[in-house]
Amino acid sequence: MLRRAIRVGLVFFALVGLSAVQAVNPDFVLTDVSGAKHRLSDYRGKWVVVNYWATWCPPCLVELPVLVRFHERHKDRDAVVLGVNLEGKEAAELHGFIAENFITFPVLLGKPGEELPWPVPGLPTTYIVSPEGKVAARHIGPLTGVELEEFIGSQNQASNL
Repeated sequence: MLRRAIRVGLVFFALVGLSAVQAVNPDFVLTDVSGAKHRLSDYRGKWVVVNYWATWCPPCLVELPVLVRFHERHKDRDAVVLGVNLEGKEAAELHGFIAENFITFPVLLGKPGEELPWPVPGLPTTYIVSPEGKVAARHIGPLTGVELEEFIGSQNQASNL
């Protein structure tokens, strides 16, 4: 029990680095590769894993299957993944990549140099937004499935106390 608490604490500290970001909880609207608009507030009531990535980014490619598995396990219950592609590719260019990599979460179109709701110091960068719409954590670099599961699990347990 103590080892698990320590591990969850370490994951939490690895994910959190939000001093200036905590006060910024914007809503955003981005279009996915199929033309549908996604508003962050549409997902209230669920955890939202917002992952900024690019097809040319090796750590992003390592992380993609982890995010797909997490999304598939949680999308009908308590969490979703939104992937924001930041390389400015057209939707048609991304369709093949999405199919080849079996990406099942919504892929939203971002553009380099476009103003983003939160800082993205490197790729991949992931923000975890609480069911209430507040940024709960930020992680720079690839996430593991264990880190995601333990963070969401620990937060869900804390809210049930």
